[in-house]
Amino acid sequence: MNDRWLTIKQLDRQLKEWQAVCRQYGRPRVGWVRTLRAALNMSAEQLANRLGLTRSRITQLENAEIHDAVTIRTMKEVANAMECEFVYAIVPKNNSSLEAIIKARAEQVANEKVNRVAHSMSLEAQSVDNEALKMQKNELTEKLTTRLNKKLWAELKNQNKSAEDVLKKLIQNLQKKRK
Repeated sequence: MNDRWLTIKQLDRQLKEWQAVCRQYGRPRVGWVRTLRAALNMSAEQLANRLGLTRSRITQLENAEIHDAVTIRTMKEVANAMECEFVYAIVPKNNSSLEAIIKARAEQVANEKVNRVAHSMSLEAQSVDNEALKMQKNELTEKLTTRLNKKLWAELKNQNKSAEDVLKKLIQNLQKKRK
């Protein structure tokens, strides 16, 4: 296992903890600022004074937080004014992992590439059987996940023609071996 995969696995373990916290607690319906301000028994006016703002600006800020329209800097400043710390994280969706995201993307890219080449070969009366296609998709998926290249995230239509040519030759070689 290379260093990059080791890092991904360690990060996945950390992110699992964040995912658990997000699932269990989530953001309060009225937002964190209003919730903590109320818990501290701090009025909007008192928080405004600590930040050098007006009470109406605090109301705007609390509404902006609910609508995801507040900056990280503002949240840090507000948290600090309430003697708190602003914490945030980006975690994989649906209780997934970084490893699962990478593998799913590699499968998607492999499927699209192999299907595109198989289609063009079938137009040239060189169609390939499903077992050979499946094998090729698996090999390409493995290669993409092993190498972990930034090209994995490039849009497929922008990738160069030479990759298609290489894949086409691999499929043709597989056909020859089967005969």
